[in-house]
Amino acid sequence: MEQMLSMLLDGAVETLDIAPHLQQLAVERYEEVGSWLAEHGGYRCRIYPQGSFRLGTVVRPDSRTGEYDIDLVCWLLIAKESITQAELKQRVGDLLHAYLRWKKRHGHTDGPKTCQARRRCWTLSYPDHGFHLDVLPTIPDVDHPPTGILLTDKQLYRWQHSNPIGYATWFRRQSEQLQQLLVEAAAKRHINVADVPEWEVRSTLQRVVQILKWHCMLRFAHNPDNRPPSILITTLTAQAYHGEVDLFTATRNLLNRMDDFIENRHGKWWVPNPAHEEENFADKWNEYPERREAFFAWHRDITTVLDDLVQLQGKGLQVVASRMAESFGPDAVQLSAQRYGDWLRRQTESGALRMTGTGLLTTTVAGTPVRRHTFHGQHTDPRG
Repeated sequence: MEQMLSMLLDGAVETLDIAPHLQQLAVERYEEVGSWLAEHGGYRCRIYPQGSFRLGTVVRPDSRTGEYDIDLVCWLLIAKESITQAELKQRVGDLLHAYLRWKKRHGHTDGPKTCQARRRCWTLSYPDHGFHLDVLPTIPDVDHPPTGILLTDKQLYRWQHSNPIGYATWFRRQSEQLQQLLVEAAAKRHINVADVPEWEVRSTLQRVVQILKWHCMLRFAHNPDNRPPSILITTLTAQAYHGEVDLFTATRNLLNRMDDFIENRHGKWWVPNPAHEEENFADKWNEYPERREAFFAWHRDITTVLDDLVQLQGKGLQVVASRMAESFGPDAVQLSAQRYGDWLRRQTESGALRMTGTGLLTTTVAGTPVRRHTFHGQHTDPRG
């Protein structure tokens, strides 16, 4: 039954979440950086999260990186005509280095250990806490208000367009379930919905994105250059999602619909940013055809995995869990398989577990009750 598959997937994906205390710590650290920059920068400045941290789709790092990668936008209120890309990158870097020196000078041990330049961003490293902050220098995009931004490209030559806030708003709209979960969480705690941190709940859409990202990360562990970017997977997933609540059903269905949202515009592959049509998340496919081929190979692989699980579900928990572990890793699957086994035992002992005519287990009314097991070599009939 697909209930088993969904429960196994859901249990596995829970192990991928960033720990609540680490999430809160990261928020505190980047808010402190933002406050310091706003106070010492000499112009309006703010920092806010983007990417998976903002969307609630973070997955734990693989064994090679060992750290959570948290993407931040550093937004400076500066006109494009008043600064070059190189100057913007350097200005933000100078401010971050000054912040690092200030923390060390005042004996604050909770600050970043290093500040390093990357292709587009600056990285503040917190190795003691298991994460680093990638700070992206940006300025307002006055042609795309109110949340459009301009960022540097890797050659520091052409301004690039983006809109992380607009994208996050679009992503949330793709899942009405998320708002419902926030309302329920607020009611349980007798607080306002606005006071519930979004990272405390996960919608089916967010879970599917985590599942696909994790599978992709493991599959390309030894070929990271061709690994499909997370934003591409996230966008296609959200586009293809039709509101399914069951996790396994949602994952399988949207994989079958993903191709519908990959465009070919005058010979160029294109997956537009829903919040900014000028940004193409598949732009690298046009420069590196092998990356497009890698994406479709990954898509075929994950689709095959889910098809296999459907075929194997009648052969029992251990067989299904073993196949799932091949693609999602034994650590992620082991706990969920144990949890599902415990659930089966509770359902059997309560008399709620039944067997259909095809031999599959179910908790619906239809079916023959499964006899309880005393675990001493005797069975009892739940009907008395």
